[in-house]
Amino acid sequence: MPDALAARRLARRSRDGGRRAAFTRRLRARALTGAALVGVFCFGVGLPRMAYAAGAAANTPTVSADANAKAARPTVPLPHSPAPHSPAPPRAALPGFNPPPATPGTSTSGPVRLQPARMPFYVATRGTTTVYVLGTLHVGDPADYPAAQPFRPPIMGALAASPTLALELSPDELLVSQDDVSKYGVCRRDCLPGLLPEPLWRKLAFRLRGNPAALDEIKKMRPWLASLLVETYDSLSAGLQTEYGTEAQLQNVYLRTRGKIVGLETLPQQMRAFTGLTLAQQREMLAQDLVQTPAQNVEDVRTLHRLWRVGDADAIAAWEAAKTEKLARDKRVSNSIDERIVYARNRRFVSRMLLIAAPNKPVFVAIGALHLGGRKGVLQLLRQHGFAVEAG
Repeated sequence: MPDALAARRLARRSRDGGRRAAFTRRLRARALTGAALVGVFCFGVGLPRMAYAAGAAANTPTVSADANAKAARPTVPLPHSPAPHSPAPPRAALPGFNPPPATPGTSTSGPVRLQPARMPFYVATRGTTTVYVLGTLHVGDPADYPAAQPFRPPIMGALAASPTLALELSPDELLVSQDDVSKYGVCRRDCLPGLLPEPLWRKLAFRLRGNPAALDEIKKMRPWLASLLVETYDSLSAGLQTEYGTEAQLQNVYLRTRGKIVGLETLPQQMRAFTGLTLAQQREMLAQDLVQTPAQNVEDVRTLHRLWRVGDADAIAAWEAAKTEKLARDKRVSNSIDERIVYARNRRFVSRMLLIAAPNKPVFVAIGALHLGGRKGVLQLLRQHGFAVEAG
């Protein structure tokens, strides 16, 4: 393909793909931690056209190719944390939603000296093969990534030593997610009321009673996507922003000197984690989101964010297990959801890591923090494959 034609196609992709990447980032891990679809297509959890279908419009990242348009593969650098006193970038917006103001980086005694979040970070070694594993959140706060030092030195060193950065999805996959999300998550008509038991629909409608724009949009979604949108509202209400998801910040650092970024699963594989859910499973997901008040859900988001900043993957897994136990309406169905969108994907992630990793060629893996800890988590699976795993 001539370079000029490739450049025009790339530019067209970039215009549509920025919003896609934003919504698509949201779906990964149930809004915050990476269960999947990156990004609601709005977040997530950032969606493509779904960004509009779900009513989200996160910051639009720029997409660039190098001077020679190497294989015409776009990269997706996203904004760094703003420098002190600089204006914050636009916040993600959903229908009828007004996010809380960002917390200024000052105190009564002057500017606050920010330290990067610790984050769950582990080093897995087997002989001369090394896998660095970072637990991510797909939303965050500017204070998590200070401009002068967005990550701790051990994390920066691991990035510098790794020829490959592996995310749940590659940047290329994020740019082409719109069609699948629209096809499998959005109906041509108002289908959601008919897919839910009447009491559950009334509960959802009551939750969104003050936001008619969101209620109108959510009527056209299948239950799994409606669940992720509700979670997205709670995440943004907690003051967190999609622009400061870990993956975006990692790419800011990594693409300056390297640029080989791969996915641990394909978009169809990640989509099937949700589209393959039975109607009973989808209803259970949405029902769990509505058990607590919005204020209680917001507090859970903030608790998870605090645990992630501390950086203990097993503590995060234990907290999530206790939360699921409390919220589950049908424990058998709830367990089957976890198996599909968390544990099965954990096994797929590890299988892919083992294919990528090679002696003396470390791989840096960044996946949702809820995938790491616990007896079925990625760290334990690596141990079962003979790796010694230590906190980094």
